[in-house]
Amino acid sequence: MKNKYKLLTVIVLLFSFLGYAFFQESNDQKTAKTPTVGILQLMSHPALDKIHRGILHGLEEEGYHPGKNVKIDFQNAQNDQSNLKTMSTKFANENADLSIGIATPSAQALANTINNKPILLGAITDPKGAGLVKNNRRPGGNITGVSDQAPLKEQLGLIKQFMPKMKTLGIIYTSSDDSAVAQYKLFAKVCRQQHVRLKAYSIANTNDLNQVAEQAVSAVDAIYVPTDNTIAGAMQTLVGAANKARVPIFPAVDTMVRDGGVATYGVDQYQLGVATGKMAAEILKGKRKPATTPIKYFRHGKLIINERQAHKLGINVPDRLLKQAQQKGVLIK
Repeated sequence: MKNKYKLLTVIVLLFSFLGYAFFQESNDQKTAKTPTVGILQLMSHPALDKIHRGILHGLEEEGYHPGKNVKIDFQNAQNDQSNLKTMSTKFANENADLSIGIATPSAQALANTINNKPILLGAITDPKGAGLVKNNRRPGGNITGVSDQAPLKEQLGLIKQFMPKMKTLGIIYTSSDDSAVAQYKLFAKVCRQQHVRLKAYSIANTNDLNQVAEQAVSAVDAIYVPTDNTIAGAMQTLVGAANKARVPIFPAVDTMVRDGGVATYGVDQYQLGVATGKMAAEILKGKRKPATTPIKYFRHGKLIINERQAHKLGINVPDRLLKQAQQKGVLIK
């Protein structure tokens, strides 16, 4: 009889322990905080939209699924500086665990508002030049991320292959976009090194683009466009003016080739986003800290050729480049 009581006591204690463990685990799961990631995008256009989709994919690949175990607060400023400030403040007020800025103005707005939580740069051309980090290899603060710096030497070499008789190359960029200005300066240096005559044109906003484009196409043999969100958002205006003068456009970004450019060696915008999303996941997991995480660069671009646009302008695409685009890049027919 005593043995039965002992056995019963053991069983009761065992079930009590298992029940406590179960309810404790359930309680821990309920109280576990779902992290909030704020994503601030400057405006809507294909390149930035691809970065945004890539970020979500990168987070998912690392186990963070929006709506399940991570909250995504996505805000689009529609190219309005006042919206950038308001939306950055929103992330700060909701105590977002990590914020991501897509395009330099977005990142700058976040940096000016949030100093106690991680900020990631979603494809920023020159983080140090934009005043976002102390050093691109060792940022030193609460900010790190991914750069979309274009392979400028490759791109200029490509232009020369398409335009062997080119005398003057034009460049159009937005003077208020720090990344575009930084890339203009770097590209000008590359042109000097390769003895290419470069004529520069700048705009303050999209309202200037048609007039400036008409001036440029009357004085140059081809136009280069750096990574410039303002021009990317109004690419058809530039293409319209250039097509009338039969002047080819060679952009820095793959999506701008699809919108009427002739060719580029471009960094895949979607993959930039994926890399940003994965870096965000590692920081959320505590595996990385922004201060000691170097800015990530993609050093080589993929060849993208808009064969249809080249034919429209009467430009022959070198056979070697056609094969390269078909085999390892993108050929738009």
